Amino acid sequence: MSLYHDVTTVGATYLGPAAEPFIGRQCTLYLKIQPQALAKEHLPELAKWIEVAGTRFLDAMKAKELATKIAAL
Repeated sequence: MSLYHDVTTVGATYLGPAAEPFIGRQCTLYLKIQPQALAKEHLPELAKWIEVAGTRFLDAMKAKELATKIAAL
């Protein structure tokens, strides 16, 4: 399994089927990588952007919780 798959699996708990496109956009827009190229060293930056952007869809506490779980992968 890829790290991207692991991240989207965690994200699906919070965002449902929207997790994969949402996380893919964060990778492309902010990390400037293809989602499948996601590596462990990208996780802190990805978590930051997921928390920031996630507050549009989740309450702030849930967005922070999601970001923390992703950073810990």
